[in-house]
Amino acid sequence: MLKQIMIVHDLLDSAKITGQEVICFLEAQGLEKGLGFSKTILGEKGQTDFVKIVIPGSQGKSKGGKAKTLGLIGRLGGIGARPERIGLVSDADGALTVLAVALKLIQMQKKGDQLLGDVIITTHIAPNAPTKPHDPVPFMGSPVDMATMNRYEVDENMDAILSVDTTKGNRVLNHKGFAITATVLNGWILRISEDLISLMEWTSGRRASVLPITMQDITPYGNDIYHVNSIMQPAIAADVPVVGVAITTETAVPGCATGATHQIDLEVAGRFCLEVAKAFSENTCKFYNREEYDKILHRYGKMEHLKNL
Repeated sequence: MLKQIMIVHDLLDSAKITGQEVICFLEAQGLEKGLGFSKTILGEKGQTDFVKIVIPGSQGKSKGGKAKTLGLIGRLGGIGARPERIGLVSDADGALTVLAVALKLIQMQKKGDQLLGDVIITTHIAPNAPTKPHDPVPFMGSPVDMATMNRYEVDENMDAILSVDTTKGNRVLNHKGFAITATVLNGWILRISEDLISLMEWTSGRRASVLPITMQDITPYGNDIYHVNSIMQPAIAADVPVVGVAITTETAVPGCATGATHQIDLEVAGRFCLEVAKAFSENTCKFYNREEYDKILHRYGKMEHLKNL
């Protein structure tokens, strides 16, 4: 997927890029009209364009089928920090990765390869987002709040979600490449999916890397509690399993840093997302064990209160 990563990188690296331009570009590549959407939302710190792309599966819900739908969310504050910084910032990795997967899926369909289930890709395009202080390095802020992001990025048709996010601003995981998290479902941090570990090792050719998350990370932004970043915030709004796909580095890199996009790492992460989409729609990849989850609820009760401020 390196070609797709490079094409989307070039597309997004612009002070003038809009969500509608992204949709028009994908339609020119073969996306069926009416399956790509862009909506501009004004926030207290500017504006951003939320985009949604639906890639229909041969037996997907969009065609009246029953195959499962995977959601790919490119989570970020903004793709640029203009005028403070010129160029694409590190925080853009989530958007860049999922849009490259969208492009790849569109091209696959043109060549006769269609997944069984639908894939819904969402993210937002903000080339002029603010920055904000964070320890150990500065983060990107966002023109809109987290509740607004979740409202436009979490779709009720998603049966499971991969949340792709730059996670370089930490000293917890010192690994260059990408990592996955444990599965989060309705306030419970569940065991790490063995199926996802296998797909990660197959696509990367390396031993699996796991980003540790805490109870703090699955509570909503805005509660004055430390979060490693926003990678798990879709779990606040979703009633389906959510797994983070973290783009990581060996050193702490600010989210607002430019020249910090490692395209090879994004290529591997994108390929992983694509393989998960294939396997999930074919029922050969489980995000969690349903029986074990039911047993946990029976013994210890629900944890959905963690999703509230």
